[in-house]
Amino acid sequence: MQLDVKVPSPGESIREVEIASWLKADGDLVRRDDVLCDIESDKATLTIHAEASGKLTISVPAKKTVPVGSVIARIDTAVLPAEKSTAAAIRSGGSTTPSDLAAATTASPAAAKIMGEKKIDPTTVAGSGKDGRITKQDVIAATAVAAMEMPPAPVPLSSTPGAREFRRVKMTSLRRTLAERLVAVKNQTAMLTTFNEVDMSQIIALRKQYKESFQKKYQVGLGFMSFFVRAIVESLREWPELNAMIEKDEIVYHDYVDIGVAVSAPRGLMVPVIRNAEQSSFAQIEIAIRDLAEKARQNKLTIDEMTGGTFTLTNGGIFGSMLSTPILNPPQSGILGMHHIVERPVAVSGEVVIRPVMYVAMSYDHRIVDGREAVSFLVGVKQRLEDPSRLLLNV
Repeated sequence: MQLDVKVPSPGESIREVEIASWLKADGDLVRRDDVLCDIESDKATLTIHAEASGKLTISVPAKKTVPVGSVIARIDTAVLPAEKSTAAAIRSGGSTTPSDLAAATTASPAAAKIMGEKKIDPTTVAGSGKDGRITKQDVIAATAVAAMEMPPAPVPLSSTPGAREFRRVKMTSLRRTLAERLVAVKNQTAMLTTFNEVDMSQIIALRKQYKESFQKKYQVGLGFMSFFVRAIVESLREWPELNAMIEKDEIVYHDYVDIGVAVSAPRGLMVPVIRNAEQSSFAQIEIAIRDLAEKARQNKLTIDEMTGGTFTLTNGGIFGSMLSTPILNPPQSGILGMHHIVERPVAVSGEVVIRPVMYVAMSYDHRIVDGREAVSFLVGVKQRLEDPSRLLLNV
């Protein structure tokens, strides 16, 4: 039996996609749920999995643009791959399903899923769970260690000294759309940026005091992002213009806060959205950020998870940025940029002291937001971060 592999619809308004890359070769024997290829639209990158086991015949090469619904390959289910041991299957391409892997090893389903996707041999992961059971955190830790030990990829250099060679690489659909949107923001909005600085002493002390108990209770780390999200939510209550957007000749105000969190993914910048952040606790925010960031790194974010935000938070500090001007994420009217925390000399009560300081920058659409609202909003964020007890009292 020949089973067609068709391009699924990534979203309602998307008519065509690009075959970003094939993870299997023409003629390969694949198993059900194996990752076959990545497809890329102007909004996201999605993964196509095998719906059955058999021999793969590819009909559309990588980098080709095709309409949604097109047949890009076929699977001959009459030709089945040979059985393999669990560990061997993982080493040869992650061809076991998470349920098979969980059953064959002392691993939780979540841990088995990650090991299958990342082709990790379970015999190389030390389990910290009951009776040596491998947990999701064990796999994440093992992956991090492996990444740190992996030597950096060599930079391609010309084989001829003094040569001035260059390469041309076609832009992906996602990168083209991102470029167009960035230019459109500059041309279609009246974007300005206001800056401030935040003394992070209180938040750092609070995290240090409760970090272990928070991790133990919620199985997620207590990061800076949840403090910023909560501070943004409370400031938006006072200055709703920053949570509004223009639609034709109307201003749409939102009574809810959906915060987009910019994430650096393998194929470019993604902005998944935390829904109803105004109703979320610190733990719920941290869990949402962790899960969305992991999906972004695995190119598994859906269109729904990246649309509909009312405000955006971006953190250039993780890359060491001291200060930058974030660009609006249209049609939103505000975006807050976090930066690297650096110990700086500051004046406190007439004395010079050293404090951990973060510069923050907020860009806003001056068509909706006046300078008074923008500056007051950012000052409100600063005050709540410097006195985090206000975040617990929602004041």
